[in-house]
Amino acid sequence: MAENKTKPTEVSVTAFIDAITDQTKRADAKTLVKLVQRAAGEKPKMWGPSIIGFGSYHYKYESGREGDTPVIAFSPRKPAIVLYGVTGFSGAEALLAKLGKHTTGKGCLYIKRLSDVDPKVLDTMVAKALAAKRARTKDGAAGS
Repeated sequence: MAENKTKPTEVSVTAFIDAITDQTKRADAKTLVKLVQRAAGEKPKMWGPSIIGFGSYHYKYESGREGDTPVIAFSPRKPAIVLYGVTGFSGAEALLAKLGKHTTGKGCLYIKRLSDVDPKVLDTMVAKALAAKRARTKDGAAGS
């Protein structure tokens, strides 16, 4: 089996964000760190070169593939901010309809800028996604 490429690193989240050249994207990343950290109760950690993750959990698929991944994460990429793990819960579709300008794809939520979405709806989505993911883990909590 291939080894996961996305692993936690010792790179500073602050240094990564400070290196973002687009001012709006940098400000949005700082805001998202605060939002997710508050909801998750976890400090952010870099996963690979460009993903900011919160918490971690171990997964194992029926195929035998297994590994560790953040409970929730985002990456401030050039075309859009990609949020991972924020749509996998019951009722996500109804909240997405109220969120504002976004796209989705294979478990990801894409937002051009935070000003395009309703911050209260995004906050609710993050909280519900965290609760759902933690409920699915063996011990009921996603540890670091």
